[in-house]
Order: sequence, then C-alpha cells, then structure tokens
Amino acid sequence: MHAGTETALGRVIEMFGAAKPSGAYLFANRRANRMKILVHDGVGIWLAARRLNQGKFHWPGIHRRSEVVFDNEQLQALVLGLPWQRVGASGSISVL
Repeated sequence: MHAGTETALGRVIEMFGAAKPSGAYLFANRRANRMKILVHDGVGIWLAARRLNQGKFHWPGIHRRSEVVFDNEQLQALVLGLPWQRVGASGSISVL
C-alpha cells in the first residue's frame, strides 16, 4: 500500500500488458480496509486512496492477480464500502 502512481502503473502493465483507457485498477491491503484505485482516463493517470474507519471492503472471492469487471454502480458501491454484489444488474430479482 506504499506504492505511488508509477509503481502501481508498473504493476498494472506487468499484470495486464497495458493500462486500458477508461480502466480502473484496484489494489487492497490484506485486512481489506484500505484500497488504492489507479485510473487511466484516456488523457493521463491518477491514483486515489480510500481507508475505512470501520469494517472492510467487500471483495469478490478471487485469488491474487485476478481480473474482475465491475459496472459503474458496482465500482461506486465497492469504493464506498457497500456490498457491491447487490448493486446494478447483478442485484436484480428475476424469480418471485
């Protein structure tokens, strides 16, 4: 979690081969209470950090170095520390 913009970008390039425009790449600590988000907006890159005072971020059940695609609503919920799995199209009710 001490990585700056250049180090985080280097990790993204090492892992995925390139940072895609309009892509967001999330990094988290082991306790799941801090995250950094690297965003390539098509013009440049920026790095944001978030720390929860209480609780944890709700991460998907994935292994290290995995790719997960979130829609915009799910990403916003994850960053706020909400259960992102219940937001957006994946949280729709289809059976009564």
